[in-house]
Amino acid sequence: MSDQILWFAARGAGIVSLLMLTASAAFGLVTVTRFQAAGWPRFFNYEMHRRISLLSVAFLATHIVAAILDPYLKLGLTALLPFASSWKPVPMAFGVISTYLVVALIATNLLRKHIGQRAWKLVHWTSYLMWPMALVHTITAGTDALAPWMLVIEAVCLAIVAGAATWRWVDRGATMVLGARALAR
Repeated sequence: MSDQILWFAARGAGIVSLLMLTASAAFGLVTVTRFQAAGWPRFFNYEMHRRISLLSVAFLATHIVAAILDPYLKLGLTALLPFASSWKPVPMAFGVISTYLVVALIATNLLRKHIGQRAWKLVHWTSYLMWPMALVHTITAGTDALAPWMLVIEAVCLAIVAGAATWRWVDRGATMVLGARALAR
């Protein structure tokens, strides 16, 4: 029975972590654009992004611990190294590298005042690599990755991040055009 609990915990926490990571990525993408308007509640800006990120990390930690302890997978601590997993080494590597990028984001957030805005921003750009790697890990390593209900979750996650990225790109283009017009006056 405890074997099944670990399997369900690893699966469930992984799925919830992906959902939270998707929400965090989307909030991160849109909070730097027009959602910074003065009348927009601060909670929906950086605070929401940060809180969702923390939830994602909590579920990610649960996912990792449950997967390592699961006796069926027999991953062990070596699975914390890219390509060292005995089970689906390449798909697992996507998850491991994505997790390392999450750790780098956490570390730089904690050290933001000490490392400066420029260094923080450079490391934060790795989130553009981290989220797709997490999605690829889900699609290729997940035991339910091709189940119809999971395909819907994966598609929704992809649509949300693609929509937020498009919003940011369009808003940035509009800002650049408005800035150029203001300079021309």
